[in-house]
Amino acid sequence: MIDDHASPAPRDGERVSAWQPEGIKTASASPGAGDFFDVIIAGAGLSGMTTALLLQQQGKKCLVLEASSPGFGTTGGTTAHLNNFFDATYPEVESDFGEESAALLARSGNDAIGMIKTLAEKYAINCDFEPKDAYLFSQDEQENKELDEMREASQRAGVEVSESAENGTSIPFEKAIRFGGQAQFHPIKYLKGLVEAFSTLGGTMLTGKLVTATETTDNEVTVSCGDEKFRGSHFVYATHIPPGINQFSFKCAPYRSYVIGITLKDDNYPASLIYDMKEPYHYLRTHEIDGQKYLIIGGEDHKTGHGDPEESFKALTAFAEAHFQVGKVAFSWSSQYYSSVDGLPYIGQMAGDHGRIFTGTGFNGNGMIFGTLTGMIVSDLILGRENPYAKLFDPSRIKPIASFTEFVKEQADVAYHFVADRIATEKLPDLSDLAPNDGRVVDYEGKKLAIYKDDQGNVTALSPTCTHAGCIVSFNKFEQTWDCPCHGGRFDIDGRVITGPPQKALKQINIDA
Repeated sequence: MIDDHASPAPRDGERVSAWQPEGIKTASASPGAGDFFDVIIAGAGLSGMTTALLLQQQGKKCLVLEASSPGFGTTGGTTAHLNNFFDATYPEVESDFGEESAALLARSGNDAIGMIKTLAEKYAINCDFEPKDAYLFSQDEQENKELDEMREASQRAGVEVSESAENGTSIPFEKAIRFGGQAQFHPIKYLKGLVEAFSTLGGTMLTGKLVTATETTDNEVTVSCGDEKFRGSHFVYATHIPPGINQFSFKCAPYRSYVIGITLKDDNYPASLIYDMKEPYHYLRTHEIDGQKYLIIGGEDHKTGHGDPEESFKALTAFAEAHFQVGKVAFSWSSQYYSSVDGLPYIGQMAGDHGRIFTGTGFNGNGMIFGTLTGMIVSDLILGRENPYAKLFDPSRIKPIASFTEFVKEQADVAYHFVADRIATEKLPDLSDLAPNDGRVVDYEGKKLAIYKDDQGNVTALSPTCTHAGCIVSFNKFEQTWDCPCHGGRFDIDGRVITGPPQKALKQINIDA
């Protein structure tokens, strides 16, 4: 059941995305004592709600447990491009997995876009779904060569792509290709529709329920949210990355991506999805919200806890001003994703746990497509149905040799931060040296602390040691969060878990302020 009040959708940071004004009704019903569920799903983002709805449609009794509120994580921060070409390019997929797998990947993208369209139509979800062409363009000789390789490999995979004399925008280019069959939508409007449809079919959702433990037997899964326990036949982690230390801690790397939503003075808004080939690349599209058009530009990605968010936003704004007549920057926000070592997501059954626990993670920058595929694949596996994509995205697949170098690099980076961040800590002689609304990891009176001062001068001190794997967090001033540079755990200024693999808060430290 859901209540009758929808408030603006909160997110996992201080920056407001373009989608947040669209509220989502929240759960109010509680399971009865001793209730047993066919499937329990942790996470009410697009992955979790697609999984829950597809299973509820088939008569399964489902419970969704959400630590905050629907759309709190990446679903509320996506730029909502719907593509059948991915951050892992078709030349890369061909090289690592073969041409047959590349073709299968292309079909999976088509099917995911089709599923979103089907569910939107079936449940009359007014989510601004629009079919679009997409343009990818190059600006120098090396990019031209890579673009030709991408076009050829994409065509071999069965993607609708061709050379183009335009790139859908006024940004200068040398070569361009056009992809047909792409789309865009409003992610929170869509998620809102999934939540309502799930509830109408008898599904149960509980918010404010952070999963802290699971225990499996041959017959069932017991899911703990603190002292509360819920029982079911199967369990799904739709939490961006499964919590705790497991195989995905070593096979997925966390990244932040940045977005601005701008108005234009000359109304020259692109009608298509646009992508350049820079590193990191930029992606843009237009969306109309409450009668106002916004050009939404994303990019300037970096690993979580590593880069400077302010510099990323400045770079995006500079990119916009170089190519468009900017009116104002109406929105600016960031979002998190996890990149897998071999480029493809991990979707399916987790190893061990009596075969009763499933997940979807490592979506890279294609979360809306792979989140939808998570729902399609995991629901089929639980229902005992064959899914054509289950083997390709199997979490237990053997990594291609080409991914081993990336695996080693990521683990070396984690090891570096585990050691170096303990050494490179600045001293803070006095709390007055800390600016309002800022935080730092410092040595203060002989203690290593994560210290934050609010705009009233109140100071919060925390242990800076991430409760996931013991790395040292860093302060993200733009999102007002403590971010872990190793595995992407994120905490609010009071130390509470926001997102990522940690399950426990940062320890609060009493100091004399």
